[in-house]
Amino acid sequence: MTRSNLRPAFLPAAKVTGIVRSMTHAFLSEDWMTAARSIREKYADEVPEVNVSIQINLSIIEVPFGDGQVDAYFDTSTGALQLELGALDEPDATISTDYATAQALFVEQNQTVAMQAFMSGKIKVQGDMMKMMAMQTAIPANDFTEKITQEIANITEPAPTAE
Repeated sequence: MTRSNLRPAFLPAAKVTGIVRSMTHAFLSEDWMTAARSIREKYADEVPEVNVSIQINLSIIEVPFGDGQVDAYFDTSTGALQLELGALDEPDATISTDYATAQALFVEQNQTVAMQAFMSGKIKVQGDMMKMMAMQTAIPANDFTEKITQEIANITEPAPTAE
C-alpha cells in the first residue's frame, strides 16, 4: 500500500480539499492504540466474524518511543480481531521483529517486505508456525475491513527510516 497522503508528524491535522485529516500517532503508542481501537469499534457490526481462534504475541524492538520495546498481541478468540498492548500467557506463537518491519507488515500490509524480512531473519517466530500462517487467511475481508485498514493507515505516522 502506498501512502500518498503523508504529512510531517509535527503538523496538526488540516482540512485539505474538504477532507479533514486525522492526527497521526506512532504505531503501537498508547494514542495509536486508542485511535485504532476506536476505528475498529466504529465498524464492529459491519465486519465478518473471525471463525478461527489465533493468539499471537508480538515483541517489537527499535521502537522510537518509551524504552524502545513494545509487547502487544493479536487475539481472535472472541470472533473479532483484537490488537492490544501486553502479552498473552499462552499464545499460539510469538513474532519478534523491529518496529519498521512490524509497521510495514501490520499497518501497510506490505507482504513483500514481510517475506523479505522473514527470509533475512528480521522476523522471528516461536511457537505454532501454522497458526501464524493461518492468520493471513483466517481474517475475512469485506469493504468495511478495507475502510478500517485505510483509516488505521491514515492515523499512523510513517516509520522512522534507518540511517
